[in-house]
Amino acid sequence: MALTFPFSAIVAQDEMKLAILISAIDPSIGGVLVFGDRGTGKSTTVRALAALLPPMEAVVNCPYGCAPGKQAGLCKVCDGPEAKDPPKTRQVPVPVVDMPLGVTEDRVVGALDLERALTQGEKAFEPGLLARAHRGFLYIDEVNLLEDHLVDLLLDVAASGENVVEREGLSVRHPAKFVLIGSGNPEEGELRPQLLDRFGLSVEIGTPEDLPTRIEVVRRRDAFEKDPEGFTKRFEKEDAELRKRITAGRDLLPEVVVPDAALERAAQLCLALGTDGLRGELTLIRAARGLAAFEGDKEVTDEHLKRVAPPALRHRLRRNPLDDAGSSVRVGRAIEELFGA
Repeated sequence: MALTFPFSAIVAQDEMKLAILISAIDPSIGGVLVFGDRGTGKSTTVRALAALLPPMEAVVNCPYGCAPGKQAGLCKVCDGPEAKDPPKTRQVPVPVVDMPLGVTEDRVVGALDLERALTQGEKAFEPGLLARAHRGFLYIDEVNLLEDHLVDLLLDVAASGENVVEREGLSVRHPAKFVLIGSGNPEEGELRPQLLDRFGLSVEIGTPEDLPTRIEVVRRRDAFEKDPEGFTKRFEKEDAELRKRITAGRDLLPEVVVPDAALERAAQLCLALGTDGLRGELTLIRAARGLAAFEGDKEVTDEHLKRVAPPALRHRLRRNPLDDAGSSVRVGRAIEELFGA
């Protein structure tokens, strides 16, 4: 199996890495959108995530990787008449599934298994990418170029947490809860507002402008390509430490307290920025709680809110014709006015 570039070896891009890590701790944050120049490590970082995440427990022979004891009547394998109680389980890697541009709708949602239909005369369902991504991550590169009908489909599934297929005589309903990660180059087109709003965090990354950072990026990439095994081994300890922090953060997350003062600060910040709806406050609080859990803190503080406010809010701002400053600048200005730093 081909080795992926180690997550810990990625130079700079700290905001992107942190956003992905806290989304791994709390999937309810809503995923991560990464916009930036070509060749800045967007895809590399997402693919490195697969090797970093701790394994998950799944029901044996379940095509959707259901978690034992959490069946909701959606998967017939786990909650049907032939299901075992308790079910047999095994440890499996957390799925990180690529959804390529130009993919067909059948490939995404699943379709009739033609081979079984032709050879055995059975009408069976062949799961698609949404089934494979359940309980994991669905990665879409160049998400801003995604076809409209696939955007609508993803919005429906992301909102409901299940995939419904009604076609070719099939009627299938299965769980499809995943963290959506999208990346793209803003010069190649804007993202539809409906999909943009579904991403919990939005990260802007650019090409490093300082000489030492650029040299280190090239040095590490070249070393990895020359000796993938040796290079990966150099960062095993750092990746293992991150893996432990993710596991510890998931365990601590239910105990993290969000005091009323933090709720008030979040609401004040969103009011000052004029964000639409209440999704901004919800995402801001969830992201701050995920950051607190990642850092081993049991209470959300102003520092947590300040660190996650830019990625949680910058993509939720209305255009202001009287203010030509970028969204990141506006969020930073509001943080400084509210928190005094």
